[in-house]
Amino acid sequence: MTLVVHDTLQRRKVPFEPLEPGKVRMYHCGPTVYSPAHIGNMRSFLFADVLRRWLETSGYEVTQVMNITDVGHLRDDDPDHGADKMEQAARAEKLDPWQIAAKYTELFMHDLRALRFRLPQCFPRATEHIPQMIAQIERLIAKGHAYVVGHEVYYAVESFPRYGALSGNQGDDLIAGARVAVHEAKRDPRDFALWKHDPAHLMQWDSPWGRGFPGWHIECSAMSQQYLGTTFDIHTGGEDNIFPHHECEIAQAEGASDAPFVRYWMHARHLKLEGGKMSKSAGTFYTVGDLVEMGHAPEAVRFLLIRSQYRQVLNFTLDGLAEAAGSIRRLRLFEAELLERADGAAPGEPPAWVAEAVRRFDASMDDDLNMSGALDGVFTLLNEGHRHQPKGADAASALSALRRFDEVFGVLPLDASSGPDDAEVDALVNEREAARAAKNWTQADRIRDRLQEMGIELLDGRSGSRWRRL
Repeated sequence: MTLVVHDTLQRRKVPFEPLEPGKVRMYHCGPTVYSPAHIGNMRSFLFADVLRRWLETSGYEVTQVMNITDVGHLRDDDPDHGADKMEQAARAEKLDPWQIAAKYTELFMHDLRALRFRLPQCFPRATEHIPQMIAQIERLIAKGHAYVVGHEVYYAVESFPRYGALSGNQGDDLIAGARVAVHEAKRDPRDFALWKHDPAHLMQWDSPWGRGFPGWHIECSAMSQQYLGTTFDIHTGGEDNIFPHHECEIAQAEGASDAPFVRYWMHARHLKLEGGKMSKSAGTFYTVGDLVEMGHAPEAVRFLLIRSQYRQVLNFTLDGLAEAAGSIRRLRLFEAELLERADGAAPGEPPAWVAEAVRRFDASMDDDLNMSGALDGVFTLLNEGHRHQPKGADAASALSALRRFDEVFGVLPLDASSGPDDAEVDALVNEREAARAAKNWTQADRIRDRLQEMGIELLDGRSGSRWRRL
């Protein structure tokens, strides 16, 4: 089956065909690093990770780029009423904007690793690509798509008739794309800033138009084409990026190059928190660090955020997070059982129940990353495995299928270095055996629970207790 994806521009599912056979180039809008990313942001980033994982599982060679926006921007980009996000954070934390950017970039990378991302090959930072942005703005001016007003440069939306095609916005709805207050110097209220001027702004660079800083939209156009070429395959992001950000990216990139920009646009829906809207400004959000401090495993956070299809609104609840952790435990136990039952055998011809589980999984993933359908394939394998109790080559085949599924989900492997060493486990097992011999069942149960929290499962038998890592 051919991978089918929902293209936001075409507003329908279409077969995926990369520009270059066997290779995929994809870009994802990354964070603005003035504060910790919340789990709503992470859902969008994880969608890109799942897409990349499935493409690679399907045999494609993927080049993935995710930007880091470390240039400050005005809140709502309104110079008359807003405060700059980076500068506001810098004043609150008594740091300069570059220190704020470094601090939250490091935290973001820590969260990506905790959530088991396959890290993009490139994380371009906006502050390191000012020359590329200036060069693209100069091309837009030369082609009549942009004009200079004093020390500022604006994109002339009227010069690009396709503006609005991605979002479907027309007329007055396009004024929001300007991202700056309307003033007399602009030719059209829809026009948006490419280069800004504000003597009070802390982050500034020299340009042909004087000291200033880039508009938000020009950053991604310049950086994506720098690393992926004039035209590339996939651009992803959250649905809030569609307008104005991605709409403006298209106008800039295609206006400067006279060539198609992106072949497939894919957007993840919003994440709700306990049925309500997630908002940094309202304080109604969780970060990965918040949830870890509450005792939740990062892989459970990952599993909950990816288990629904990316184009469906997902409601995040702590009960759902506990269920996700339970599902991971079931899968890890199943993996351990299959490993034991295979007893070193190599996979053979998959039995029918394994082949059917793989078929369901693959068909669902090829259907625009239908994760709920893919999970049906995963748990079909688990349930049928318990029913058939395979051994040898059949168990090895089921284990191979399970681990292939986890190439997408990324929740099974444990970091053995972070767990207890064998001697520590043996000591606790011996202590429990002594408690059982003394009929101190309360103490024995307490030790068993402690071992389970450490990721250790006990297998009691007539000859004593064995243990294995979950």
